[in-house]
Amino acid sequence: MSANENQGFAEKPAVEIYTDGGCEPNPGPGGYGVVLLHPRKRMEISGGFRLTTNNRMEILAAIKGLELLKVPCMVRLYSDSEYVVNAITKGWAAGWKKRNWWRKTARVPNADLWQKLLPLCEGHEVEFLWVRGHIGVKENERCDELADAALRQPDLPADEGYENRPVDVRPPIKEEGEPCWKCDEPVIKRPGRVKAKREYYFDYYFYCPKCHATYQVEEARREMEKPPTLF
Repeated sequence: MSANENQGFAEKPAVEIYTDGGCEPNPGPGGYGVVLLHPRKRMEISGGFRLTTNNRMEILAAIKGLELLKVPCMVRLYSDSEYVVNAITKGWAAGWKKRNWWRKTARVPNADLWQKLLPLCEGHEVEFLWVRGHIGVKENERCDELADAALRQPDLPADEGYENRPVDVRPPIKEEGEPCWKCDEPVIKRPGRVKAKREYYFDYYFYCPKCHATYQVEEARREMEKPPTLF
């Protein structure tokens, strides 16, 4: 077997990454801290922003930690954020991706960061582990110190993903074949019905054949004709 073939069978380096993020107040100035423990070295990084949120800093800390890795690794990533750990281990983030980062009528918060974190996880074997904060876990406490120091720095940059985040209201369904907000099945067009004692009706509406959700279309709304009055 050649040296190159041997290299392909080499074990992946095992690393530990501790992460933390926070704001003061929330939303407000925020920072993240990362400690990476590699078999041959230890690294610390941190950064801050003038206006952001706790959750964004927790996600960004995980992103920054994984970005430090130059080759595929076996990673144990520790975070005191249940939001981050559950989103990965319980498949929430993967589900949001399948739904194009929408939850019914609202955009998934922090979608820009989840879109960065998921591909980084795919490049390594990552195990996300929750650790309770502020109970004396050495590296977790160090990450907290790094994040706190970072958010207190002068002239912090903008968190563009937060300050220029897109509108969170989902546009209405207007065309047949668009995905259902509840299950992503393409909707179909159905004729509306005229009901007595109503002041208006809809020429048509959209219907999901999978979950049976219905969607009214404002452009299809019609006012009922009123009978002429005698007086």
